[in-house]
Amino acid sequence: MTDEQDPLPDSVRRHRERREHWLREGERPIGRNLALIGALGWLVIVPTLAGLFAGRWLDERAGGGIFWTAALLFAGVVLGGWLAWNRIEQER
Repeated sequence: MTDEQDPLPDSVRRHRERREHWLREGERPIGRNLALIGALGWLVIVPTLAGLFAGRWLDERAGGGIFWTAALLFAGVVLGGWLAWNRIEQER
C-alpha cells in the first residue's frame, strides 16, 4: 500500500495539529461550545420541520395519506444530519 492510499499518516498529522493548536490556544470558551450546540440544533430542526410541513401540504393536495409527509420528513432529517456533520467538521 502506498502513502497515498494509507489514511494513517494524514490522521496522525491532523491529530498532531489539533494537539498543537490546543496547547497554543487552550480550551474553547463555554459560550462558543453552547453556541455550536444551538447551531447544530437549528441545522437539524429547520430542514426536518420544512420537510414535515411540505409533506403535509402535498398530502392534503393529493387527498390524504402520509406518503409525502413521511418521505419529506425523512429527507429533512437526512439533510439536517448532513448539514450538522459538515458544521462539526468545520469546527475541527
